[in-house]
Amino acid sequence: MKNNYLKVLFGLIFLALVGCQTSDTDSSDLLVSQKLQQKALSSDLAYELVESLTVEVGPRLAGSEQDLVAVKWAESKLQSLGFDKVYKEAVQVPVWHRGQAKASITAPYPQPLVITALGGSIATPIEGIEANIVRFDSLNALQQASHNEVSGKIVFIDHITERHKTGKGYGKSVGGRAKGAIAAAEKGALAIIIRSIGTDHDRMAHTGMMRYKDGVKKIPAAAMSNPDADLVNAMLKRSNDIKIKLQLSSENQGFATSYNVIAEITGSSKPDEIVLIGAHLDSWDEGTGAIDDGAGVAIVTAAGKLIQDLPVKPARTVRVVLYAAEEVGLIGGKTYAKTHQAELDKHYIAAESDFGAGRIYQIDFRASEQGYAGLSLLSQPMTENNVAIGNNTASGGPDVSMLPAMGVPVASLRQDGSDYFDYHHTPNDTLDKIEPAALKQNVAAYAQFAYLMAQSTVELRPIAAK
Repeated sequence: MKNNYLKVLFGLIFLALVGCQTSDTDSSDLLVSQKLQQKALSSDLAYELVESLTVEVGPRLAGSEQDLVAVKWAESKLQSLGFDKVYKEAVQVPVWHRGQAKASITAPYPQPLVITALGGSIATPIEGIEANIVRFDSLNALQQASHNEVSGKIVFIDHITERHKTGKGYGKSVGGRAKGAIAAAEKGALAIIIRSIGTDHDRMAHTGMMRYKDGVKKIPAAAMSNPDADLVNAMLKRSNDIKIKLQLSSENQGFATSYNVIAEITGSSKPDEIVLIGAHLDSWDEGTGAIDDGAGVAIVTAAGKLIQDLPVKPARTVRVVLYAAEEVGLIGGKTYAKTHQAELDKHYIAAESDFGAGRIYQIDFRASEQGYAGLSLLSQPMTENNVAIGNNTASGGPDVSMLPAMGVPVASLRQDGSDYFDYHHTPNDTLDKIEPAALKQNVAAYAQFAYLMAQSTVELRPIAAK
């Protein structure tokens, strides 16, 4: 009781000190924000949700049968939680079947390798492709290579992903996965294998989406586990004539219909204005999609439920969006932006949880400079949950990343991603990787954020250039 009293007292002193600068958080909003934090930290709802999703649905690749099972699961859960409105919106998604993936060194040191197909890859011929490896440190190094160096070979991009709290190492290495097949094919390669875009040392390969380009021959694309990449490097120290055989049976199967699943808490006085908190419902098919992005689904849903249960609803509508097909190209996010184009000017702010379940340590915004100053004051109650106020350069998360270009302010609630890429896009993405206490801290942050934004009177537009 003493600690709660001190928190309230601190908050009231803070408001008195900044009252001359802003009236955006009155004492009642501060107290509600604190109660939301306390309830979130004592609630098991988020963990129950992600456990339910991973156990009862499991992997849910966009366009698969399990994808539609996930949609039904989401509708049922949101309805059972008593949101004011629950609905879904159709999204056309590509259908890709992983099939089998095998690789081995055939000479001069025959050994099997652990690989996985990259999302969207074509198959090899049934008999496979066998050729010498040509190694490059990075996508850039491949792009600088001559046609003669690459032609008739299997390219190996050996870009090691650096471990960072922010996950910035992924941004440095992911280009090889996304664009490597194009660069390799342009120089006559038969196929491409990349070092897994991950920070782990497990013998598991990370999948993820790759791209082709019109007018450039499509070649098969796969990732090998980090230990196997190390093994290949050790072989290359001994011989420049390392031969590998690759067999993939992956297949693109056209398009299917999936859905963005949406729930709303109707605003009390500004129901047409929207605070959006989102996550993506789909996952890759290797693990159970616990951290990517079952955790995000659970976080925003549980945060929305806390606001739904308030005795007095906030001024603006809080919209929880569970996006379709993020993993295969942000398709649910792009479709949402197009479908809701006429009301984007009514979107007050948007944020997405899609970086696992590590604790949130900072909140960044993307608003007008004056709006950022107001939001920094408004969000002070979040510091009691160990969330620091950050900068004004947020992207908001993958499925809302296109909204700033359309004038919509966004926020990024930064999670500690130090170990995220140990599990991301692998069979190791399972429920045991989620720490329940950290998940609760995330729910508290999103509940406070959504409520404070729904009550805010700060003008956020036009947003500042990055």
